[in-house]
Amino acid sequence: MKKFLMAAAAGTLAGVVVTTQVAAPLLAQEATKNVNVYEQLDLFGDIFERIRSQYVEEVDAADLIEAAINGMLTSLDPHSSYMSPDDADDMRVQTRGEFGGLGIEVTQEEGFVKVVSPIDGTPADNAGVEAGDFITHVDGESVLGLTLDEAVDLMRGPVGSEIVITIAREGETKPFDVSIIRDTIKLTAVRARTERNTVVLRVTTFNDQTFKNLENGLAEQFEAAGGAENVSGIVLDLRNNPGGLLTQAIKVTDAFLEKGEIVSTRGRNPEDGERFNATPGDLTDGKPIVVLINGGSASASEIVTGALQDHRRAIVVGTKSFGKGSVQTVMPLRGDGAMRLTTARYYTPSGRSIQALGISPDIVVEQPRRAPETEEEDNGPTSRFEADLRGSLDNDSLSEDEIRQIEEERAHADETAKLREEDYQLAYAIDILTGLTALAPEK
Repeated sequence: MKKFLMAAAAGTLAGVVVTTQVAAPLLAQEATKNVNVYEQLDLFGDIFERIRSQYVEEVDAADLIEAAINGMLTSLDPHSSYMSPDDADDMRVQTRGEFGGLGIEVTQEEGFVKVVSPIDGTPADNAGVEAGDFITHVDGESVLGLTLDEAVDLMRGPVGSEIVITIAREGETKPFDVSIIRDTIKLTAVRARTERNTVVLRVTTFNDQTFKNLENGLAEQFEAAGGAENVSGIVLDLRNNPGGLLTQAIKVTDAFLEKGEIVSTRGRNPEDGERFNATPGDLTDGKPIVVLINGGSASASEIVTGALQDHRRAIVVGTKSFGKGSVQTVMPLRGDGAMRLTTARYYTPSGRSIQALGISPDIVVEQPRRAPETEEEDNGPTSRFEADLRGSLDNDSLSEDEIRQIEEERAHADETAKLREEDYQLAYAIDILTGLTALAPEK
């Protein structure tokens, strides 16, 4: 017994010695790192003082420090940045849904400003700016070499003033200028309407009003249809939706799910991860859903789409989404400024990250580019039917109600053809829901 105790004691002592021997180099390495950091900070101080005293023109010390902070953050990724007090205030206003500007969500790629998406009904949208466009110049000044915030500052200006942006677009042989009049951007987060028997929920952004707008819009359309039972399905249109608040994306997704995970986030430390789950209650009572996405669908839009796709709650139609799978936390700083810092990645319920990959639709449907309108359009020969022939016999087997129903179906077909010309992807989505309804068993 004594031998055992002694062996145990010796083992413990040996363990202490080994631990000490391993820990000493680690502590030394950490101390060396700290020394290097302080040396780098001293170097920064030296450069700062030399610029202040020797630069060819007098510079503002606060501007230098702000530029250094912003450079440090923007070197991390395209979405981390410093916000001055004015920028931070603008950001808070935008999440409330009204601000001045052009109406585009932008990021930076290869030194140029890339349009994530134009916002519906804004000056940029009306001027024909498209998702994926590269802005190379603003009022003739190149944005190459500017930070994203500096480029955005160039595009800001008084409401009613004109701005000319130069755009490089895939498929175009050379860049072209677009003139835009700045305006106050009033965001309607959700627009609801009914096409045939399908409720279309056009979600343009995820701000403080999104879920409330969606809930009210859906209820209004159900009431106008004479009850939810008269609605065949829902189209959730997230095309060109650049994202927004994570909390709103979770609420919107929860509106269509009874249970299950919506999204999870994983930060630098495993213990910082979070999971968000759906609560009981589906606003549509299980009606079929088609989600529309494209290359302008980003961030919060992808969270909603990924969750509904993973749970097989919706069919996803359109083209691949933008691929922004990171979470930014806005942290207030002294002096009323703020720091936007990427703090986590998010994952869909199946555990997939869409960072840089995007979400692939279940059914790929491209939106055809509109051909230039000509003064005279030849639509080809008009189809002729038996009923169009002079002296054709009437159909004596139909009642007045049946004839009325046929006429209504023809009117619906004409509306569908018109919608297909205006918005092919939306028409395709509605056709899917119509087919699902036709195959559903009667209750």
